[in-house]
Amino acid sequence: MRAKLLFTFLFSFLMLGGLMAQQKVLFDATKAETANNADWVIDADQFNLSYKHGNPVAGSGRESNAQRFPTPSQKNITASTKETYWTGALSSWGIDLVKKGFEVETLPYNGEITYGRSSNPQDLSNYAVFVVDEPNIRFTNAEKTAILQFVYHGGGLFMISDHDRSDRNGDGIDSPSVWNDLMENNSMQADPFGISFDLLKFDDKTNNVRNLPGNPVLDGPMGKVTALWFFAGTSMSLHPSDNNSVEGLIYRSGSSFGNRDVMFASASFGKGRVVAMGDSSPADDGTGDRNDHLYDGWIKDANGNHEKLMINGTIWLAGPLTAVPSKKKDKIAVSFFKQGNACFLKMSSLPVSGNFRLSVFDLQGRKVAAFDNLKPQQACRIPVFTHGIFLYRLTGDNHYFKTGKFVF
Repeated sequence: MRAKLLFTFLFSFLMLGGLMAQQKVLFDATKAETANNADWVIDADQFNLSYKHGNPVAGSGRESNAQRFPTPSQKNITASTKETYWTGALSSWGIDLVKKGFEVETLPYNGEITYGRSSNPQDLSNYAVFVVDEPNIRFTNAEKTAILQFVYHGGGLFMISDHDRSDRNGDGIDSPSVWNDLMENNSMQADPFGISFDLLKFDDKTNNVRNLPGNPVLDGPMGKVTALWFFAGTSMSLHPSDNNSVEGLIYRSGSSFGNRDVMFASASFGKGRVVAMGDSSPADDGTGDRNDHLYDGWIKDANGNHEKLMINGTIWLAGPLTAVPSKKKDKIAVSFFKQGNACFLKMSSLPVSGNFRLSVFDLQGRKVAAFDNLKPQQACRIPVFTHGIFLYRLTGDNHYFKTGKFVF
């Protein structure tokens, strides 16, 4: 028991250490992720026209148009913030990540998927994880290269598909084929992840989860995953001869743990990592565009296992093999020191203006302390009465956002 507790502590420490190295998660909205009854964004306050067979439907104007920064500001999210703080079917996911110390953004429908282009403020090199939930438009050749370069150089890609013939925007291609086209037809490497999505449609409430104690996705910081529910999803086939790191984690009911009937998988590629799931339902929290038929699969289904799976997976993707940090210099330094039985966080090189705020949380997301209107060189006494790992979040004007950890 002691060994397991020590392992859990060390794993959490290492995961958080990697997480803080590059804490931004980008959710894609460029591939018709809100077409028809889809609403796979963390927040939307604007709306576009609906589309049918690739053409706008006159007078509709109800498709969620997510902007880069969700509103209200994520700087004000606390452990008690409700999912309805934002409007989007992935808002629970986004808010949960902020509570864990991440910063989240959306790549709007007219944004560009690039890697290594400094003129693009949302270039993938500025993020740890790229989430693409049910893309319904084919990636261009340049976008395919950007995504693969992002992963190869240390980024994390969260791939979510849906069932065969789930063509949301009526353009003749759906998410399984979009993903397969990325992996089969690119200029970098054929079958880079050793994964292909099957052209199937099925429901399954499976407990066929591999028993892998300490696996960062199935037995990670959020707890052990024991179930996964699909409603009209598809499975995956694995190709270890193309990528020997690929691993099936959750399978269809009654299936053996082989290379077929996989519902959730992971792999590494270069310095980066990917996870893949064959249904968008588990990430759906039931909110978003009121004209869409959404269902709460985040918490209601599988007894909370979906939240564990999605957050564990995201943390693993942003782990020690993390994306290349932004080249922008951050002159503000946060240091931790102890004085007697008290602990302090000190902000160095803090600008005189900027409306800076410091919040400190424990690993359960409970706020330990908060300080407003910080002064330059201010040392904040943290009322910590127990040993452990704690997270801090420093925010300021112009979307300044910095996170880190300290051990007391």
